[in-house]
Amino acid sequence: MTRIYLLSIPLLLALAACAPAPLPPTLGPDGKPLPRAYRISSEDEARMEFRTLDAVNSLREAAGAPPLQLNAALNAAAATHARDMSVQNRPWHFGSDGSSPIERVQRVGYNGIMLGENISETYETELETLAAWMKDTATRDVILDQNGRDLGFAWFQEPNGKIWWTLIVGGNSPSSQAVGFGS
Repeated sequence: MTRIYLLSIPLLLALAACAPAPLPPTLGPDGKPLPRAYRISSEDEARMEFRTLDAVNSLREAAGAPPLQLNAALNAAAATHARDMSVQNRPWHFGSDGSSPIERVQRVGYNGIMLGENISETYETELETLAAWMKDTATRDVILDQNGRDLGFAWFQEPNGKIWWTLIVGGNSPSSQAVGFGS
């Protein structure tokens, strides 16, 4: 056993030497590292919806709100809008055809009530974007809406790395507040 352990040490050292060295950070004029664009890999794509759902439900649980479930229709509406914001090159709640979030949710056949939509234009991860939404009252209220039951979440990443995020919360009963649109 000791012999196998001793023989594996050179192999581990050789493998460690093959790993690429991390790139040094690019520094801005102030000497601080500049942020790097978050590139969504194919592995990330398969997990991002569920990571976001888990994070949203953890936040909702802490606030005493019921958990959400992913909804295919809301995901489709979110994906359509994320791509459309990129085409328009501006983060806003209306489609290039003039559609509102409510109309987009109806178009995809969602049977519930659209309670709110959060959008973002960023180079950050989905969890950093969610954290930013939680800092703003309007977008936090969409995420923590007590009447929420369903979640739609999607993104569109441009070749330059910019990501357009859309999160939609839907439910079976209207919120006590008006439908929310957060940025």
